[in-house]
Amino acid sequence: MTGERPGYDPAKDVVLNPRTLRGIAHPMRVRILSSLREDGPATATTLASRLGESSGATSYHLRQLAAHGFVEEDAGRGVGRERWWRSVHRGTYSDASAYDEESRDLYEQHLLGVAQMHGLRIRDWLEEHATMPEPWRDLGSISGVILRLTADETRELSRRIAEVMVEYRRDEASVPAPPDATRVVVQYQVMPRV
Repeated sequence: MTGERPGYDPAKDVVLNPRTLRGIAHPMRVRILSSLREDGPATATTLASRLGESSGATSYHLRQLAAHGFVEEDAGRGVGRERWWRSVHRGTYSDASAYDEESRDLYEQHLLGVAQMHGLRIRDWLEEHATMPEPWRDLGSISGVILRLTADETRELSRRIAEVMVEYRRDEASVPAPPDATRVVVQYQVMPRV
């Protein structure tokens, strides 16, 4: 399935399996990993400040993420006992059809964490967009449409949306962004209502 996912690169991305799901099936871990990917390496204290949590909580969840291979120490940073962490992978992919019943529950917990993070991003954008400088102020969009699709059409729609996003991916030094570019979060959900 991952080979069919636009943008998937086995050298840069991780595919979840029943073992790794145990390490990421928690909303705080999803948020920590997302922050490290989006905002760069950080200490437990820095992450606590970014996420509005205690450094004890972020430290614990960082250790769990490290034990499952999602984050690693950034050895080139830090002074003394200060520990900096970075994401090991650029992105996370999964194939829900590969899970048994127990891991399926973990997968659902992971999805709930991702959905919570998406909700927080929307909230942050709503709070900030009115004060953003031009031309960014009115560029965001929250929209939705209900379509009547077959399972194959739903799969195709999701794949095509992912392909468009991959066309704009500039997360490597070899693909420079224009000087007036800023980070833009693109979230999409394709949710059958059977």
